[in-house]
Amino acid sequence: MLDTVKNWLRQIAEVGLMLIAAAVVLEIIFGSGIPFLGVSILGNITALSSQLGEQGLVGIIALAIIIWLYNRR
Repeated sequence: MLDTVKNWLRQIAEVGLMLIAAAVVLEIIFGSGIPFLGVSILGNITALSSQLGEQGLVGIIALAIIIWLYNRR
């Protein structure tokens, strides 16, 4: 049962990453005024990376953990 839940969560995460990638491409092509997105994906990614950068070592560790969890498939 846990394997089934893990697979579902992994698939949901992959779909989420694909949606984020598609939103970034659409924002690059059409600019930040995409009406059906409603938010600036690139702005949010930039803000997140700057917040992680401001935290110094804690931000680097958090980023490393996120990357490790994603690559652990």
